[in-house]
Amino acid sequence: MRLTVPMTMMEFFRKSEGKWYTERSVHHFDVVADESGVSNLIVKVVEPDDPKVKEACKLQGIDPAKAKGGGSFSWQDNLEEKEPNPNYAAVLIDVPDDETGRSGKLIRDKGYVDGLPVISRYWFGEDGILTINTDYDNNQGVRLV
Repeated sequence: MRLTVPMTMMEFFRKSEGKWYTERSVHHFDVVADESGVSNLIVKVVEPDDPKVKEACKLQGIDPAKAKGGGSFSWQDNLEEKEPNPNYAAVLIDVPDDETGRSGKLIRDKGYVDGLPVISRYWFGEDGILTINTDYDNNQGVRLV
């Protein structure tokens, strides 16, 4: 079976759906304590007609008709058996730049750093590598997937 690399954000969300074990290391260069640990990441696809799409777009002043859907992300301690805490969850909505869906905006209902809504830019390279840039008030996050 040949691996097909996702080249749009919705393809990426669909291929990522499920429960994933994650290990995270965060190192701060100031007085804030490091945030490292292991957890489960639970990914679910959010369809375009889901009310979460309209809510997240409204927070950022984006027309929900431009959104293609998105993904919901929940975190929990990897030994936890009960439902994830909704305080450790976020919704990312895909707003592509054009019909190819290879680049666009990710509208997040709350950011990881400050808990406020945030907009990231994403693009898929020809090789299928997904790059996501997020600007926060005091720092910037770059992720390569």
